[in-house]
Amino acid sequence: MIQRIQTIYLFLAFVVTGILPFFIPLWTMSNETDFLFMQDQVYVILLGLSTTLTLLSIVSYKKRQNQFVIGRLNIILNLILLGLFVYRSLNLSGETLAVSEKGIGMFLPIVAIVLLVLANKAIKKDEDLVKSVDRLR
Repeated sequence: MIQRIQTIYLFLAFVVTGILPFFIPLWTMSNETDFLFMQDQVYVILLGLSTTLTLLSIVSYKKRQNQFVIGRLNIILNLILLGLFVYRSLNLSGETLAVSEKGIGMFLPIVAIVLLVLANKAIKKDEDLVKSVDRLR
């Protein structure tokens, strides 16, 4: 399980969606307070689902096809989360009363998507290798 490169990619995606949002603010309010994902229930649900799907994908390493499908669902979920972040940043652009400065936490879904795409590519390569070996038998 751990010797496969997709497990490393999935673990890094777990860190990006499950651990880093607790420490990296999404944006800074005008009164110099950080806005973390925990302050909005929609972000909590979406990041929680993404983290759960990543963990589910890690533990289903024996079923590569299911792992691939879970990875695709997770990519779609992170695209939705990224869309919400972009929508929020475009609606609250510039120096408004609510948002003073956009944070690096808004880019976490992009990092997670890249890691999930790399993991799916490695899963696909493993699946193709197993299929080619089955043809030889």
